[in-house]
Amino acid sequence: MKNMRSNPTFRRILQFGGIAAGVIMIAFGAASIYLGFAGRSTIGESLGNEFIVGSDDMNQSAIGQEINTIIRPSQENIAAERKKAGVEPIEFTPVVAPKCDVAGEEIDNGTDARCFAEYLRLHALRSTSGLTYSQIGRYVAKDDAPPEETDFAGGTESGAYAELNPKTSQPLDNPDRDLWVTATALSSALNLAYTAEQVSLFGIVVGFALLLTGIGLVILAVEALPPRKGGDAGGEKPTDVEAAPAQ
Repeated sequence: MKNMRSNPTFRRILQFGGIAAGVIMIAFGAASIYLGFAGRSTIGESLGNEFIVGSDDMNQSAIGQEINTIIRPSQENIAAERKKAGVEPIEFTPVVAPKCDVAGEEIDNGTDARCFAEYLRLHALRSTSGLTYSQIGRYVAKDDAPPEETDFAGGTESGAYAELNPKTSQPLDNPDRDLWVTATALSSALNLAYTAEQVSLFGIVVGFALLLTGIGLVILAVEALPPRKGGDAGGEKPTDVEAAPAQ
């Protein structure tokens, strides 16, 4: 092994191999950085083209008031009505004010998109009395429908106790349920934009790491493995022998 390390051809192979590996890492790093920035640009452009602007209540103070005066009281009222009717209680979704603020702001990046989605969910809960999709009745309940056949918020799963659509004579679809579907679809798209932006950011960070590592590898290959000089090329340095004095 010692002889291989001292062999100039073997050392040259190691040097070129290190340089090649470094160049490849630099190329991958540059590509990762480019794709990361391109992805972030595409996300911002796509969001900007939707012209989404946060409503005036999309701040902690305003939404907190709506939570305390509308959503939670609605959930508490439904819980009380279910208990009064002798119906099994249900678990309500947690309702917490977001820690971000996008009131009056244009949504043109992933972070703001995620924040807007959080507020959008609260707006949907405000309209559905604090119920989620699985808890909302499919149809609009009749005024005289038995409480146990309703969701205690104007909806029912039973066609027998549903209002009829005057045009089709079929059970009337619950608009709260349709609203929840629409809000969830938009929220999912906004959260996906946030996820994509974070992936792009991760790609940029990894790209810089690869770039710097590649540069370091090239420098190491060039400086740490120089070609051996003259007498070193064939192995150990020969020992000087003193000339014998003439007789």
